[in-house]
Amino acid sequence: MTSAMAIRSIGTLMTGRFDAPLIEADTVVWEDGIISAVGGPGLLAEYALETVIDAQGMTLMPGLIDSHVHPCLGDYTPRQQVLNFIESSLHGGVTSMISAGEAHTPGRPRDPAGVKALAVLAQRSFANARPAGVKVHGGALILERGLTEADFEELRAAGVWLVGEVGLGSVCRPDDAGPMVAIAHKHGFKVLMHVGGTSIPGSSTVTADDVLAVKPDVVCHINGGPTAVADAEIRRIVEETPYAVEFVQCGNLRAGLVTLRLLAARNEFDRLILGNDAPSGTGVIPLGILRNLAFLVSVGALDPGVAVACATGNTSRVFGLNTGVVEAGREADFVLADAPMGSAGEDLAGALAVGDIPGIGMTIVDGTIRTHVSRNTPPPKRKPVFA
Repeated sequence: MTSAMAIRSIGTLMTGRFDAPLIEADTVVWEDGIISAVGGPGLLAEYALETVIDAQGMTLMPGLIDSHVHPCLGDYTPRQQVLNFIESSLHGGVTSMISAGEAHTPGRPRDPAGVKALAVLAQRSFANARPAGVKVHGGALILERGLTEADFEELRAAGVWLVGEVGLGSVCRPDDAGPMVAIAHKHGFKVLMHVGGTSIPGSSTVTADDVLAVKPDVVCHINGGPTAVADAEIRRIVEETPYAVEFVQCGNLRAGLVTLRLLAARNEFDRLILGNDAPSGTGVIPLGILRNLAFLVSVGALDPGVAVACATGNTSRVFGLNTGVVEAGREADFVLADAPMGSAGEDLAGALAVGDIPGIGMTIVDGTIRTHVSRNTPPPKRKPVFA
């Protein structure tokens, strides 16, 4: 037997899987940052447990994944002149972030050599120094004219695997972007595409026709970043493409409801992922993913377990990550949460149903406890203890 850690007495276990959002289990065991087993209390006798956390009936869910972040280097954003915004997001339950491009880097280069260098630098920086333990997948290449297939080969070999929002750089129109995205896909990149009105100086307005021609993996902020396309454009993207569609906090909430209803009609919630699209002009929103969940459940009538899957397992599947689902073999990233004190809801799901921000009692990344009771959420009704 090897040393291990466990959480017991879980009230509700949300798996992060949209097709099976809840399971009958109250115990999770992990070793060396990887989940070993999920089941009943009998598991506790099978391992030499170094630490046991008693959840006291709280809800366990996977660590949240913010699918749309614009970092620079380290835990600082010049866009809003804010320090430690990533650590603050950890206190909002976010354990992983996906860069949509380091577009706010001061003096951001716009030539092939420069954008390649920035992508490698950002990828290396966040891989070597995780802010507060958060897994920031940085180094999203912004497409600029002059990039060649050899450049994509070189970058992929260097560990860069993301293409930032198509539309942020000089390559934005389908006749330029389509061939370059095809090359990126050939070499294993995941490609994001800006959709909607112009967001920052130098970016472009992108329509459904552009999306159909370019063929990205993710339709970024389908509800606006921050300006949404027309409802008819949203309908075309949902009905005429198979791509993941992203709902963001820094967008148009009405357009988000339009998207939600279209996905519901097609039973395609497996395509929905959740992001902040921050730091941005809207600001820094450490509780943005929790706010997304509360809005989609209370106003959009989305099932709480499915909503959590949109913020976890769906995103991990789209980007090929080994987190976001509570099952053996996955990275041990968890959030213990509950209804906040004073809420009309009795537990996490009940709080979301009435539109309340949940209270976070503990956040765990790669099996390591990173926060106890959150400094940003309201305090939870129940709190985990060490057994």
